[in-house]
Amino acid sequence: MKILGIGVDIVENIRIHKSLKNVNFIKRVFSSSEILLAKNIVNKKSYYSKRFAAKEAFSKALGTGLRGSVNLQAISITHNNMGKPSFEFNKQVQNILSNRNIIYQHLSISDEKNIAVAFVVLDKL
Repeated sequence: MKILGIGVDIVENIRIHKSLKNVNFIKRVFSSSEILLAKNIVNKKSYYSKRFAAKEAFSKALGTGLRGSVNLQAISITHNNMGKPSFEFNKQVQNILSNRNIIYQHLSISDEKNIAVAFVVLDKL
């Protein structure tokens, strides 16, 4: 395997917290599965901040930024039963990854009281 890209993003939680007051922001930025999971989360500010940072970090690792098919709604953050975060993508982003021979996306997310950070590494054949 070879590293295709690395991306990192840091978000001030207060910025996301202010944006959460606008329901259109939530619908524009987060997938329906992320919004559904958030209903059971007490600290929504942290939940959404980490996901926002992860999406930004992914777009940086891919080298496209958030434009065209690579948009915030096209990227969804999930966790396995042990809590390890991972990505889910719509068909267009899956095709971009396939065309670039990207076979794995590594994601690490973390937060403190005031910030959230995400780190992404993309591996290709």
